[in-house]
Amino acid sequence: MPSGAQKGENCLVDMDSKAGDLFSAEDAHPTGTGGAGIMAKLWLPKGFSVSMAKEWIDRRRVSIRPWASFVDQRKFSKPRNFGEMCQRVVKNVEIYNSNYTFIFLGLILYCIISSPMLLIALAVFVGAFYIIHLKSLESKLVVLGKELTVPHQMSLAGAVSLPVFWLAGAGAAVFWVLGATLFVIGSHAAFRELEGSDMEELLMEPV
Repeated sequence: MPSGAQKGENCLVDMDSKAGDLFSAEDAHPTGTGGAGIMAKLWLPKGFSVSMAKEWIDRRRVSIRPWASFVDQRKFSKPRNFGEMCQRVVKNVEIYNSNYTFIFLGLILYCIISSPMLLIALAVFVGAFYIIHLKSLESKLVVLGKELTVPHQMSLAGAVSLPVFWLAGAGAAVFWVLGATLFVIGSHAAFRELEGSDMEELLMEPV
């Protein structure tokens, strides 16, 4: 019995040490910081960073204009001529670029959610890229004498998932998103009146 208990304790110690290897080492992240072992493989590839994406979203959120003012119907009117319409479009795109960005992302999200096949295609692409990236972490992937970089891995994952995207009608979805984005943003930018300060700034700009 004592020997069995001792083996059990040794087993627990081994499990604890392995868990420590997964979560506590400092040099496992590709950049030199983070957990080791399997957790190291869960990091995004070089060039991709969650913090970078979060920072980009935070910058957009800070520069976003109030949505109540963005959709205020009292601020919309028909432009008097083509020149005024062009001025509105250029200035409104500059003013509301963050709002337009979130509209574009929202249309993409709606398109993905409303199409189960597109969700499956994206899952296949992400899964293929993840598997390829894990293999590249274990050992260098070489094709025709050249090591596969992250863009090459993404291209390979895209080639693997291309038939699924074709079945899901991804091409039609892309054109729908682009068309809807151009219509919504173009209409808003053309019919949204410029504020007084924006008009003054526009008049002060050198011709």
